[in-house]
Amino acid sequence: MAASERPSTATIWTQRQRSALAGGAAAFGLRLGVDQLDRFHQYYDELISWNRRFNLTAITDPDEVLGKHFLDSLSCVLAFPPGDPQSLALIDVGTGAGFPGIPLKLALPGLHLALLEATQKKALFLSHVLASLGLADTTVLNGRAEELGQVAEYRERFDVAVSRAVAELAVLAEYCLPFVRVGGRFIAPKKTGIEEEVKSAQEAISILGGKLMPPISLADPTRQLIVVDKVRPTPRAYPRRAGLPPKRPLGRPRGVAMGPR
Repeated sequence: MAASERPSTATIWTQRQRSALAGGAAAFGLRLGVDQLDRFHQYYDELISWNRRFNLTAITDPDEVLGKHFLDSLSCVLAFPPGDPQSLALIDVGTGAGFPGIPLKLALPGLHLALLEATQKKALFLSHVLASLGLADTTVLNGRAEELGQVAEYRERFDVAVSRAVAELAVLAEYCLPFVRVGGRFIAPKKTGIEEEVKSAQEAISILGGKLMPPISLADPTRQLIVVDKVRPTPRAYPRRAGLPPKRPLGRPRGVAMGPR
């Protein structure tokens, strides 16, 4: 998009919003410099521009993007394993328009980031954004988690897997845990009040080599971080073939469905 076609920055990203982003990140122990805030601004611009063609997100208001996308993504650092977060290899499974992976990379430039997205148009947007923002050590994987989770190059190679994809926890665990090395961690930002969903996922998590940890509460009482430590290798049978995990979630008898999420 030509610079002359872009909306005025004064109308889409004010100093108040920059300050709110910096303050919100600081609450998670992240310090954002001027260049990083500029890149968040640029990311927002690209998101809105491409959204007119590709329907990347229903959330476009600057304040809502800041809170529901940027800060919600950055909250994942509260569940990162101990040590230097800049040294972590992280995969974002079902990243969509880049959440939470790209905000985490903008805040932690040393992060080794892979963005996994099955939809080709979204993968094209992600590749464009990473190039536009000049983000090094990043990879876009255009494919399905069920397939790439069985590829040796990616299987159990990441310190952290994150996912904000809209799926129940047992399904997300089957998508994500095969990518995580033993000693690593799977993090799922979720709404609160999903105790039955979490309870239902415990058997699946155990089968996949994970151990459910206590959830991490956030300042927003409607949001939490579900944390799963990888304690054993994932059996080679998982993830199962494409489309099967959501149809037949692990640990649940056939014909038994979850209630509304």
